[in-house]
Amino acid sequence: MKIRPASLSLCRVHLSPLARGLACAALVFGGNAGAQTQVLKPPLAQYWMDVATMSMAGMDEMPDMPDMSALGGMMGGMTGMPGMGGVSFGATHGMMPGRWLDLAVVTQRKPAGTEATQTIPSGQNMGKSLTLLPVQAQPDAHQPGREGLDDMPERPKGRILFYWGCSERVRPGQPRMLDFSKASAQDYGKFMMGRAARDSGAKATPGHAVWPNEKQRQKVPTNASLTGEHALSGDGLPASFKFALGQAQDFMPKLALSTQGSGASATQVSWLGLPTARAYFLNAMSGSDDAGEAEIVIWSSAELPEPGWGLMDYASNAHVDQWLKEKVLLPASQTRCAIPAGIFAKAQGTMLRGIAYGQELNLAYPPRPTDKRIAWEPEWAAKVRVKSVAMAMFGDDGATGWTQGNPDAPPPDADPENSRAPAIPGIPGMGRALKGLFGR
Repeated sequence: MKIRPASLSLCRVHLSPLARGLACAALVFGGNAGAQTQVLKPPLAQYWMDVATMSMAGMDEMPDMPDMSALGGMMGGMTGMPGMGGVSFGATHGMMPGRWLDLAVVTQRKPAGTEATQTIPSGQNMGKSLTLLPVQAQPDAHQPGREGLDDMPERPKGRILFYWGCSERVRPGQPRMLDFSKASAQDYGKFMMGRAARDSGAKATPGHAVWPNEKQRQKVPTNASLTGEHALSGDGLPASFKFALGQAQDFMPKLALSTQGSGASATQVSWLGLPTARAYFLNAMSGSDDAGEAEIVIWSSAELPEPGWGLMDYASNAHVDQWLKEKVLLPASQTRCAIPAGIFAKAQGTMLRGIAYGQELNLAYPPRPTDKRIAWEPEWAAKVRVKSVAMAMFGDDGATGWTQGNPDAPPPDADPENSRAPAIPGIPGMGRALKGLFGR
């Protein structure tokens, strides 16, 4: 490393050996630290693409119809989840079978939002382009909060049992139990706590332009492919905003969950491995009511006591790597997992959910200079997240969905009284199971 002679002169002045040594060390390491510091500036424009494949056992993917609002509304009533009211922004976080996209872009040059056009590959089969429209600020709507355990006039009767791990038998030290007659709201929160990743994907917030929107709500076709060239244009967006996606960021195949055995015997869950999956995670939940005392049973595939409420969604590559190392997630090579015998023996029906994590892609242009003396001022950055999520019902009656041959049957949460029950985070459609636990 070269040091300017003027700097070395300080090392030759008449100082004590200790003082001279400290002065020279400060010069050497200070100069080295300065050489390693690179000026990093945020991109002028940021783009997000969330890609999701959803499947539900016993329910085929919806046909490519122009208007899905009726069925979407029914699914929204069942799950109480965003993005369930048909083709709308946020559907990548719902559970409607099909392929879903959420797109968003923001630019520093137009902080209030800009209308953008995204040209897409012909294989996407959605025309030549999609239009992203700015999100308008909405007045805050007051929403009454849910009742907590400590706010109820009568303490609920029941308990939650939590099991974990792929095993045919219940492992020592399990289950963890929460008795609602004794638990406080703090106990409940601690019991349900688990890992989660900060949502860093597409959001419909003021300043962002998004698709789908009020003008474009077309459903993603079943044969759509994202592979190929994409480009964004619009007022305030750089002309260089172009990138290509490969197979790793295309729609993942369905995660087809299959179960054998239930009740008193172990339940064997299996699935076909997905080529671009980096890891898998499963959890299951059931509810039963015996003489007014409800019992909720929760199970997850993690080797650690992790319920997984925050894991049934996108995760960064770093989080997937970390959770694989901790054995919270199942490796991509695994395609079978046993649910311990007897834990769902009382269940009136058990809901099983699974997720396959795809490869997250992060792009920026121009690339970061290797010379740290050159500031990095990217014109744009893009993030693409991919997942495939599945849900299935299993139990002694062999049901695979709430309709079970009766398409006119109301969804499980159709009873408005269920809306007063405290929610279990991340678990849709459990109002019927929770009713006995939390009271009417």
